[in-house]
Amino acid sequence: MRHGRRGRKLNRTASHKKAMLNNIATSLFEHGAVNTTSAKAKELRGMAERLITFAKRGDLHARRQVLRRIRNQVVVSKLFDEIGPGYENRAGGYTRVLKLGPRRGDSVEMCRIELVGEELRSEYAEQSSSRDESVKPVAQKEVVEESGDDTVEEEDQVTDSEASTGDSEDAEETSENGGDEDGEEKSEKEKA
Repeated sequence: MRHGRRGRKLNRTASHKKAMLNNIATSLFEHGAVNTTSAKAKELRGMAERLITFAKRGDLHARRQVLRRIRNQVVVSKLFDEIGPGYENRAGGYTRVLKLGPRRGDSVEMCRIELVGEELRSEYAEQSSSRDESVKPVAQKEVVEESGDDTVEEEDQVTDSEASTGDSEDAEETSENGGDEDGEEKSEKEKA
């Protein structure tokens, strides 16, 4: 019987559960958000909020208490230097659990646990926007003849995925050279 036993067992021994939650908390403080199952996220929430409360205190004993759980010195210093002071005026509720839907393999409910706060969200938004920049369109110039000696340059938008196929590379070469025939005509016009 488990009368009066709080928390979830998560089908693990106590030491395995403690080590797993320590590792997930380390990833949470390092990256700002973690995708995991809903049971693990709900179990992690209380532990992570206690660690942030220690970080708000900021004294040596609090740092040693956190080092019992999180072994990575870099993450602990980030927790005490950046994350803890960011929640100075907040009395609790440092994390947010968002439901993502069932996992494809076994239909377990998945969640995203993340740190709450404007300054933290803007930092992670900048990281996600840097990923989106890799898909930005690339400007490509084409040379189009309108009337004899006047040339007009037009810009076409080409995404990176099209550039990797090779179709736009051929277009770039012809646009830079102006085509084989156009290049010869330009050189003759330049001589004249």
